[in-house]
Amino acid sequence: MKNAKILLVDDEISILQMVEMVLKKEGFTNVLKASTGKEAIEIVKREPVDYIILDVMLPDINGFDLCEKIREYTDVHILFLTARITDFDVLTGFEKGGDDYVTKPFNPLEIVARIKVQLRRSRKTESVPKVNLKRHDFGHFLVDEEAGDLIVEGKLVACPAQVFLLLVYFCQNVNRVLSKEQLFNAVWGYDHLIDDNTVMVHIRRIRERIEPDPGKPVFLQTVRGLGYKLVKEA
Repeated sequence: MKNAKILLVDDEISILQMVEMVLKKEGFTNVLKASTGKEAIEIVKREPVDYIILDVMLPDINGFDLCEKIREYTDVHILFLTARITDFDVLTGFEKGGDDYVTKPFNPLEIVARIKVQLRRSRKTESVPKVNLKRHDFGHFLVDEEAGDLIVEGKLVACPAQVFLLLVYFCQNVNRVLSKEQLFNAVWGYDHLIDDNTVMVHIRRIRERIEPDPGKPVFLQTVRGLGYKLVKEA
C-alpha cells in the first residue's frame, strides 16, 4: 500500500508541499504533483496512478471538468478539495466522476486516513477469488460483479466505480434495510457518516440507471427514518 502512486493537483504550492510532506511522513513516498489541469492530464496519460487528490479551483480548467477528462484514462478514486460546499457543487462533483470530497480548510491527516482506507479496500477487492463473485439478476437490470457491468434492459450502462460498489453492496444485501451509516462504512470505509449528501447523491445516481422511473423508485426504495433497501421483486 505504501508503494501506491498518489497524484496531487492544486495550484497552491503551499498545499501541495504540506500534503506531500504529510504523505511522506506516513510512508507514501511515491507522490506526483501538478499545479494545472494540463500537467495533471499529462501525468495521467503517461503513467498509472492509484489515487488522485484534485482541487476544484485551478487556473486553466474547472476541477470538475478536469475530473471528467481524467475519467477517460483512469477509474481510480478521486477526492476533491473544495471550498465550495453547496449541494449543487457536491452533486456536480459526483456527476463528473468524483468519489469523495474534503472541504477547505482541511486536516491533511484526514486525507491520509481516507487514502489508506480506499487503498485497503482496493486491495481486498483485488484479492477476492473470482468464484465468489456473482451475477445479480433483477429482471429489468442485471449486476455482474466479476465483469463490473450494469446491464439494464439488455444494454450495458456506464456506471462510475463508487456508484457500482454501492449498487453491489445493495445486491449483496437484497431486501434488507440499510442505514446511511451502514452504507457509508461498507462502501466508503469510514466508521461514521461524514456527509448525508454523499450517500443521497449516489442513491440518486443508482436510481437514474436502474429504475424505469427514477422519480418513483420500485427497486431501490427509501424506508423513511431507517434507510434504503433494494427489493428483489419490484
